[in-house]
Amino acid sequence: MIAYELIKRKRDGGALTPDEIDWFLDEATVDRIPDYQISALLMAIYFRGLSPEELTAWTMGMLQSGDVLDLGDIPGPKVDKHSTGGVGDKVSICLAPLAAACGLRVPMISGRGLGHTGGTLDKLSAIPGFRTDLGVDRYRELVAQVGACLIGQTDRLAPADRKLYALRDVTATVESIPLIAASIMSKKLAEGIDALVLDVKVGSGAFMKELGAARELAETLVGIGRSMGKRTTALLTRMEQPLGLAIGNALEVAEAVELLEGGAPADLVEVTIALGVEMLSLGGVAQGEAARDVLLRAIADGSGRKKLDEIVEAQGGDPRSLEKGCAGLPRAPRKEELLASSAGAVAAIDAELVGLAGVALGAGRERTDQEIDPAVGVVLHRKLGDRVSPGEPLCTIHGREPSRIERAREMLGRAFAIAPEAPPPGPLILERIAS
Repeated sequence: MIAYELIKRKRDGGALTPDEIDWFLDEATVDRIPDYQISALLMAIYFRGLSPEELTAWTMGMLQSGDVLDLGDIPGPKVDKHSTGGVGDKVSICLAPLAAACGLRVPMISGRGLGHTGGTLDKLSAIPGFRTDLGVDRYRELVAQVGACLIGQTDRLAPADRKLYALRDVTATVESIPLIAASIMSKKLAEGIDALVLDVKVGSGAFMKELGAARELAETLVGIGRSMGKRTTALLTRMEQPLGLAIGNALEVAEAVELLEGGAPADLVEVTIALGVEMLSLGGVAQGEAARDVLLRAIADGSGRKKLDEIVEAQGGDPRSLEKGCAGLPRAPRKEELLASSAGAVAAIDAELVGLAGVALGAGRERTDQEIDPAVGVVLHRKLGDRVSPGEPLCTIHGREPSRIERAREMLGRAFAIAPEAPPPGPLILERIAS
């Protein structure tokens, strides 16, 4: 086969066969096709798309470019949850132990944050000693013994995806729904799961800003799951403002712990429970209201919180750091409030700007090689629709360096819009798409 011919055919709107896709991805993964030809095919796909048959073959090719874990010998349903990323999205940290406490096995391979959205691995790394670099054998062990394990992607899981994503990132082909969907699903299906719940964010703080594009991505993801024989459900959830009140790694861990202890902001609880209901449903534990009752009972009786401690200890972390309001987590040395300059109601919060303010403080990264500060971030005091008077705090900035705090303050000042009157935010759960 010749890469040139495949590029030309896709450029002209033709279809690639499964054998051609397998060959191309195999050769690309081991650097036997030059980057300029890989980039050319990615650009052709960006403009021409992939048919359902091509998309299945593309996802399968990336999946089989490395190891595909088999957890079939571990009893119980293996169900994971994946979010397309948002601001303040700490759901995985509370949902994984909660679902495990309710009888599921949760094999979760997560990523680090890049840009304005945070990553689960960065949040977990704020817990002293917590290791996300466990090998596959230990991962299997913990899924079997503890019921959940949260690690980063290994070198042998979907290596084709790492190669292609690096090129997509620098060739303006990231925003291709078939390529996004194949990237997500190849990694998740390599985990050894039976079923998958997807949280597709839509709004100013999400990768997908428009509902139509988010719906198309969700349908594509669910379609791939169906074609691969995996039970898959997607919820479209609103990301017009940060989820919860905390933005920043240690701050978000503390808010996730708060949820497991029966507190936490209502929007975080709603999204977590909604996704948990889908997980329990796909895993055959309970359905609908019964599933919701099971999850709420695991919060009320403390079993979800206890499971988090088990996971933390099993992965090398110190559970004592999560006691007494998470007093053992890193704390920023400086706290400064952003005060409202006028009276009214919060009419808008630009979630992307809030996320970028967190990056400015050091809570996130603009490049993959940047170190992050686990202690810094932002805590909101007002959400959409809330009333505020002049001089009252809109948020508190948790920072370290004065120059970074000032940059964050300027961004946060632009993120909040105050109006005489403002309607309350719309529903958090916008749509459900199932296979």
